[in-house]
Amino acid sequence: MKAEAYQDAVRTLNTLQTNANYLEMVKRKRGDPQTQLEAMKLYLVRSGLQVEDLDQLNIIHITGTKGKGSTCAFTERILRSYGLKTGFFSSPHLVQVRERIRINGQPISSELFTKHFWRLYHRLEETKDDSSCVSMPGYFRFLTLMAFHVFLQEKVDLAVLEVGIGGAYDCTNIIRKPVVCGITSLGIDHTGLLGDTMEKIAWQKGGIFKSGVPAFTVLQPDEPLAVLRDRAQQISCPLYLCPPLQALEEGGPPLTLGLEGEHQRSNAALALQVARCWLQQKGYQDAGELKASRPSLPGQLPLAPVFQPTPRMQQGLRHTEWPGRTQLLRRGPLTWYLDGAHTTSSMQACVRWFRQALHRCERPDSGSEVRVLLFNSTGDRDSAALLKLLQPCQFDYAIFCPNLAEMASTDNADQQNFTVTLDQVLLRCLAHQQHWSRLHEEQVSPDPWSTPGQEQDGPASLLLAPHPPHTHSASSLVFSCISHALQWITQGRDPLFQPPSPPRGLLAHPVADSGAMVLQEAAAIHVLVTGSLHLVGGVLKLLEPSLSQ
Repeated sequence: MKAEAYQDAVRTLNTLQTNANYLEMVKRKRGDPQTQLEAMKLYLVRSGLQVEDLDQLNIIHITGTKGKGSTCAFTERILRSYGLKTGFFSSPHLVQVRERIRINGQPISSELFTKHFWRLYHRLEETKDDSSCVSMPGYFRFLTLMAFHVFLQEKVDLAVLEVGIGGAYDCTNIIRKPVVCGITSLGIDHTGLLGDTMEKIAWQKGGIFKSGVPAFTVLQPDEPLAVLRDRAQQISCPLYLCPPLQALEEGGPPLTLGLEGEHQRSNAALALQVARCWLQQKGYQDAGELKASRPSLPGQLPLAPVFQPTPRMQQGLRHTEWPGRTQLLRRGPLTWYLDGAHTTSSMQACVRWFRQALHRCERPDSGSEVRVLLFNSTGDRDSAALLKLLQPCQFDYAIFCPNLAEMASTDNADQQNFTVTLDQVLLRCLAHQQHWSRLHEEQVSPDPWSTPGQEQDGPASLLLAPHPPHTHSASSLVFSCISHALQWITQGRDPLFQPPSPPRGLLAHPVADSGAMVLQEAAAIHVLVTGSLHLVGGVLKLLEPSLSQ
């Protein structure tokens, strides 16, 4: 009964505009984004809260293009290691929508989600104005309002808020007095909403700055960094540049991170500064001993302090978990590499991580190794550019499928998406397949990941271990859902993923047929799942059924 009540709540939530639909609507209407922010404040009042009430949440506000979720996860885990009760609002979810609202690192229970959902939904229904044609906020706004209510009701000591899109006009930006803000690495994404240059995107991200509220950012290209600096100066926001993690490690042990990948070091450096600043602002003494700081150059951003991370900070970094980002699952002969990279810069980081992980893994004594790419890309993202970055990984098979866990997902409202038809998403997958085939036809181009003159077995090299090409090196397949794709990839060899036998006709294809034999006989199968966090979420739902409990 409880499970059904939760599914009913999620189904009702899904009737509100979803993110993809909202983006299309905003692009078409091009209305005043400031009006959108004012509307969010009205929804907050209708829900029974004033903007001033949010000051009690001691908010840490984080934006950026890539790594903002990981930075939030590091920050939350560090502060939790100080014994603080934490709230954490993030997006998107991987398996269940309640993952977006966490208390002490755990998604709120389905009972708590259901209770708060209906309380807020009915309150907004009761207070709707007959003259207004919109009685309910959109999907993301509703969840943002709900997070505020949950965090206040649960009396958290602090709330870590991840911006949805942009910053200036994001609905999380109705807050007046965060304790500290952070901006992760910037790149090109959501160009229809945020602008098509790094400078325009930096202007949007810098919109979360508040007068007198300390803010931190990581090293950015000169032009967007100058935009952030000007944005901060205009409103008297003290903005600091984070020293690299290496500077905080000097004179102490190297820091161990719970998240894999070289790019996570930048996220961890920002999280340490943000967490330390929060602790200082709240009067905590144990916030890390200062080391000798390097002076900032004139005209540049002042450097954030170089300090010795405390044992509790080290513990927080070490124990951080953030599924679907540089995540490894080893299951029998299969190794799953899961990363929701969906911009060119995050895909570069993903490929770097994947290739380094392949370098580290033990080669089988005998038998072949097979590399499989499972990919999808949605929205206005340049999938051809993403696939070009993946090409040098020398995949034996490229598999494309929509972000549908199963063909009939009516029993699981968390995975439903009303904004696109099956025809649309399958056509998109076929376009990905065409891009991939075209890239293989042009495969005379050099590997953009190799550096001329670099020793191939040197420690800095990201080149793969020798991988003799198979006769099917350019093979690709499109499946109608994630479950069918996984059934073909695993060939029954993943000890935990044992679905019912595949539908008749699923393997009636020459490539599927010959590939099945290769996969059945392979000593090791390496599967990279990337291009979309929703794809990664669908894969995790099937590979880790416990996440759906």
